[in-house]
Amino acid sequence: MRFKLLIILCISTTLFSCKKENKVKSIKLAHSLGVSHPVHEAMVFMAEKVAENSNGKLLIDIYPSSQLGSERQCLELLQIGSLGMTKVSAAVMENFSPELKVFGYPYLFRNNKHRFEVYDGEIGQKLLVNGEKYWLRGLTYFDAGNRSFYTKTKAIEQPKDLEGLKIRVMQSPTAIELVKSFGGAPTPISWGELYTALQQGVVDGAENNLPSFYSSKHYEICKYFSIDEHTSIPDILVISTIIWKDLSDEERKWLMDAVKEATVFQRELWAKAETEAMIKIEKAGVKVNTPDKSVFEKKSESMIHELKSQNPDLYELVNQIKSVN
Repeated sequence: MRFKLLIILCISTTLFSCKKENKVKSIKLAHSLGVSHPVHEAMVFMAEKVAENSNGKLLIDIYPSSQLGSERQCLELLQIGSLGMTKVSAAVMENFSPELKVFGYPYLFRNNKHRFEVYDGEIGQKLLVNGEKYWLRGLTYFDAGNRSFYTKTKAIEQPKDLEGLKIRVMQSPTAIELVKSFGGAPTPISWGELYTALQQGVVDGAENNLPSFYSSKHYEICKYFSIDEHTSIPDILVISTIIWKDLSDEERKWLMDAVKEATVFQRELWAKAETEAMIKIEKAGVKVNTPDKSVFEKKSESMIHELKSQNPDLYELVNQIKSVN
């Protein structure tokens, strides 16, 4: 028993993400993206700003590329305070903070301006702090663009082209329901395992944004990218409420000032990354097509209609988002 207890204590000491040494506090931030991804670059920028704002008294240590676990595992570590911060997709976060599943519903936003007004406005900010009751406090939304389908053998021109295809989705009930509504076979697989799954034929395709499609090198296997832009699911920067409560008001200000700057910087990076990714995947031989989005939108309308009776509160939230000017 003593030996097992010693192991548990060692693990806890290794993972615990907020420590004070010589009046310096360090917060561990882990995520699943590669170091070339614009979201990772924005978090590096944020860490630099935190160090600058605090004169080195508060530091952010970043662990990319799933070094400390998958998105779901990182959230679970946040809940017990063994990790300080993480970046996750709102689609994964919905498993912990159910209201966030609203972002998984198709064709919510008219354009990017509408999208950012929702993220930064009253609705988006309320959704961020709603996670506190699950020990997860959202700090900001990073732009993750629009999600579209990419496949190995054929272009997706209309929903029926997805019939019979196994499409990788995130660990999200809403994403699973959406692909089913189009006739595809949704297959949840972690991001880090997807390249191999595509290579080995476990799935026939996936859905994601352009920069992630390029940075993951999935274009090496999937030669068709169909811009149907069915969802716009943001990335969320999350902090453990255990760690958040341990921060002083001054430390919170240092952090939040850096977060705000990083959010602006990330969105600028994202816009450039989308343009660059398009050029590079076409150069690599990927065939890009733009199907009629209205056909996909109409096909998926049943998802929202069903909410009216199944989840009236979420149905109302969808309508509130769509009505934001």
